Amino acid sequence: MAFNVIGNLMLSRDLLDSQCKEGYEFFQATGMAAMWAGTPNVADFLPFLKWFDPQGLRRNMSRDMARALRIVEGFVKERLEEYKLGNEEKNNKDFLDTLLEFEGDGKDWHEKIPYERIIIIILEMFFAGSETTSAATEWAMAELLRKPEAMRKVKEELNEVVGENRNVEESDIEKLPYLQAVVKEALRLHPSVPLLVPRNTMQDTNFMGYHIAKDTQVFVNAWAIGRDPDSWEDPLTFKPERFLGSNIDYKGQNFELIPFGSGRRICIGMLLAQRVLLLSLASLIHCFDWELDKDSTTPETLDMREKIGMSVKKLIPLNVIPKKRPRIMAA
Repeated sequence: MAFNVIGNLMLSRDLLDSQCKEGYEFFQATGMAAMWAGTPNVADFLPFLKWFDPQGLRRNMSRDMARALRIVEGFVKERLEEYKLGNEEKNNKDFLDTLLEFEGDGKDWHEKIPYERIIIIILEMFFAGSETTSAATEWAMAELLRKPEAMRKVKEELNEVVGENRNVEESDIEKLPYLQAVVKEALRLHPSVPLLVPRNTMQDTNFMGYHIAKDTQVFVNAWAIGRDPDSWEDPLTFKPERFLGSNIDYKGQNFELIPFGSGRRICIGMLLAQRVLLLSLASLIHCFDWELDKDSTTPETLDMREKIGMSVKKLIPLNVIPKKRPRIMAA
């Protein structure tokens, strides 16, 4: 679902529609590339093996990234052809339109964005956004299914704000404080990239009695920070209420909650991920009633173990039964 939402925001396309062959191929290519990127590489521990690529990771990554780039280039060329035919005028411009029409900001950039760079930007937004956002959505749903009372509160809030006869719209999100608290709590416990993006020290540094040499690679353990008992009461308990009435946010100003990092190198896709995650989760809960397979799982026994990769997912994928809410689906 996250992949399709990003496809609509980026390209105004339902990429996973059965009629969109390129969309499905793109989904496969980016998914495989993400899998190769998250696979432990023996050459990281035995650097001399890097040139031999013993696991085939570099070869496989190059193949799937080339497939993804070719498909994105096709999307961009198709849009440029529409422009040539005079079809560029439309009421709702997407992210690709914005990139193609950008003429510079008069400060840091004084010209149009190069064609090749646009292709890379689009690919990066999909690569970073869909994988991590889908993982975060799965974790949030899993936590809500473990806490039926929290799920009930989200549904009540949605019914009160959105009503029972229409679907959730982006303009509704700011009126859903409990849903926002659920997302914050899910990201606290399950940051999609637990060690964030690696940083390098720019000079020799002394920190808390440790000497850190220049050009040392540094990882920030956002997973441990989010579970630190010195910062959080009952840190291992899923409790969205802790964020109600609180100014703590994940935009990099509160260092006890930094799933997207902080400072000048904060995740550039944070706002996109926030929009997609909130809208996806709200839509899933508002349009369907969700149940665990009671023959094999209960809220108390739901497996919450983690699988490490490019993003941290559930070791055992969430297996749930959706039931349509007729009054919503018919609207």
